Amino acid sequence: MKWIGLLALAFAAPLLFAGCRGAEGDRSRATAEPGNASSRTETAYHKISAEDAREMIDAGGVTIVDVRREDEYTQEHIPGAVLVPLGTIGDQPPDALPEKDAVLLVYCRSGVRSRQAAQKLEALGYQNIYDFGGIIDWPYETESGTAE
Repeated sequence: MKWIGLLALAFAAPLLFAGCRGAEGDRSRATAEPGNASSRTETAYHKISAEDAREMIDAGGVTIVDVRREDEYTQEHIPGAVLVPLGTIGDQPPDALPEKDAVLLVYCRSGVRSRQAAQKLEALGYQNIYDFGGIIDWPYETESGTAE
């Protein structure tokens, strides 16, 4: 009887681990190389680091999107960022983001709202969304002032 149990375990274990490996493989395909908007991924959403975002900003051709509230933006934001509060992203594309194929670098305070905003923007048809988390982890230049 013990042999039957061991034999069943021997056949089941590889299947179990193969399933885990497949899930990890799916996650790795959802991450794109920074600066490569035409990655081989199936998704428009990409999670990147602040360092990768800085490189993309320096290379040009990106729109930096701050999804915090206006009072947070006024207090401190990344230079050149466009204010599109999370609460204003609904069923229609935001007026501030007319191009659905533009490369969008999305951030908030800590990374929670930027993830939610990226998901909403993806659902609206935006194709190149890069979430670099929160301004609290941004080690580069910031400024204060109102949105233009």
